[in-house]
Amino acid sequence: MSQPYEQLKLENQLCFPLYACARKIMNQYTPALKPLGLTYTQYIVFMVLWEKEKVTVGELGRELLLDAGTLTPLLKNLEKQGYVTRERMKDDERVTMICITEKGDALKEQCKDIPARIGASCTQLDAQDAKDLYRILYKLLKD
Repeated sequence: MSQPYEQLKLENQLCFPLYACARKIMNQYTPALKPLGLTYTQYIVFMVLWEKEKVTVGELGRELLLDAGTLTPLLKNLEKQGYVTRERMKDDERVTMICITEKGDALKEQCKDIPARIGASCTQLDAQDAKDLYRILYKLLKD
């Protein structure tokens, strides 16, 4: 069997450790979010709404780097559960405003310790490493 091209070796791929780390961290959210009936994507939607209270679907998509096709069913589900309201803008019906309800805002109390729990599981990184990684990852996300 021939030796693979160097560029095709798994050990030479930046994408693999990013993918594996993302999976590892996402798996750590499951035990915290499952009892609340939340997925990670729903959780990050709430993070934006807890901060801003209302936002358009487009703004939410830009903030979370998600498209409307991903957000629309998720937001419909959250609306059915009474966590958010969705309202078409009167001046432009193509735009939908998402507002957090009292029930959605109350969920914040149950989620407030999740970031510390997840952060505590990343003991391999000191505070400076975590800041550096955050900065580098956002550098990769820029268009």
